[in-house]
Amino acid sequence: MKLSILDQSPLFADADAKQALEASMELAVLADQSGYERYWVAEHHGMQGLASPAPDILLGIIGSKTENIRIGSGAVLLPNYRPYNIAERYRMLATLYPGRVDLGLGRAPGGSAEASIALAGNFLEKVKEMPAYMDELLHFLQDDFSPEHLYSRVTAAPVPPVQPEPWLLGTSERSAKLAATKKLPYVFGHFMGADNGPEIVASYKRQTENLPTIVAVSVLCAATEQEALELAEEAKRKREEQDPSPQADPEEQSKIADKQIIGDKALVQEKLTALQEAYQCDEIMVLTMAPTYEARAFSYRQLAEIMNQTK
Repeated sequence: MKLSILDQSPLFADADAKQALEASMELAVLADQSGYERYWVAEHHGMQGLASPAPDILLGIIGSKTENIRIGSGAVLLPNYRPYNIAERYRMLATLYPGRVDLGLGRAPGGSAEASIALAGNFLEKVKEMPAYMDELLHFLQDDFSPEHLYSRVTAAPVPPVQPEPWLLGTSERSAKLAATKKLPYVFGHFMGADNGPEIVASYKRQTENLPTIVAVSVLCAATEQEALELAEEAKRKREEQDPSPQADPEEQSKIADKQIIGDKALVQEKLTALQEAYQCDEIMVLTMAPTYEARAFSYRQLAEIMNQTK
């Protein structure tokens, strides 16, 4: 079983942003040493409890502290940026860390409506342009604009020996169709996605002749199932204290909670195996929200044991 990590750089246990970012670096080193496939960093803006608005900056440091693990964005929220700028940033990372850089792409706002306007103006209008933005970005990465195009003489420098690998992240049929149309590997966010996730991924795979697929899931593993449940409840309580404003309607929150995998190592392994069989995916990417960094690290160490036992 191939496992990877998705990190939102959360502020656990009353940590400040500096401590949260340092904990992300420490977790990346643990992941590298434990045999995880990838370490991806999420992008969020103005959200209480999350410390990383700029994945590429954090990845530049994480890359210097790790040796083998692939590093990437999960995801760059492309409507917030010009594609040329993103091509430059991730080509720079790929120049520093050849053959290790992923460029995950998404179109969620990553924050409030006000934060999105402050960052990029009319976000909803730019979301409509997402397919065109993706085309432009891919042309910059592949250096293959047509000769008559305005950007045909523009190079996203530096030019790395191995290009960053683009992926599309999503939670719906719409995103899967876009990934299939652009012939990009796809990451489905099971932890907050549509209920018919396995059907969405199966349809994507049929359209793309089995391009790589990853399923992202929320997991918390502890020494016992009871301890894991208690840690999950404590983590939920702390998140609500950090940001008491309602994040979703109760029914939606309940669906998200039901998709979490919480338990001891044996139970978590059983549920991860069932999830992989349901999706027929190549890899599982794990997001772990715990009340402390120690509990999060313990969970990922347990998962590493599962991963190495099932390889």
